[in-house]
Amino acid sequence: MTAMSTINVAFFDFFAAITIISAVLMVTRRNVVHSAIFLITALLGTAGIFLQLEAEFLFAVQIILYVGGIMVLFLFVIMLVNLDVSLHQLQFNRQKWVATILAIALGAEFLLAFRRGGSLIRFAAPGAGMMQPNTELVGEAIFSNYMLPFELASILLLVAMIGAVILAKRRI
Repeated sequence: MTAMSTINVAFFDFFAAITIISAVLMVTRRNVVHSAIFLITALLGTAGIFLQLEAEFLFAVQIILYVGGIMVLFLFVIMLVNLDVSLHQLQFNRQKWVATILAIALGAEFLLAFRRGGSLIRFAAPGAGMMQPNTELVGEAIFSNYMLPFELASILLLVAMIGAVILAKRRI
């Protein structure tokens, strides 16, 4: 094993550990703001894995779109919602046995998929000439073939944000 592959494995282990620990902490925290912060950390760990895999476009999208945009909207909604009301509402804690059965079934499915799937899938290593500039291809597709749906989605998101601000101002 070369020094470079050892460093790659160490970085992958680091980002994977950050992602898994943050995801577990996100689900187990009672404070929604803390959960949102741990979700941001998990998304950043995932972005680090994308960067290590040399998927620069996915890394940039992960940072800009998810960490930058979606999480700001999550925190905006969390701050607008009255948390005192949600703390006094009825909790769904009486369904632990259903959750346990579903967790065991999901774990069995994962175990079966890992045991059978590993021997069935063989990926060939790409040659030097096979790598294509993925960011260029995505940009060309968005701004040529999919320009109208792209613009309609941006207008829809803008209208949704304006509607959220108007609804928030009416409550005050």
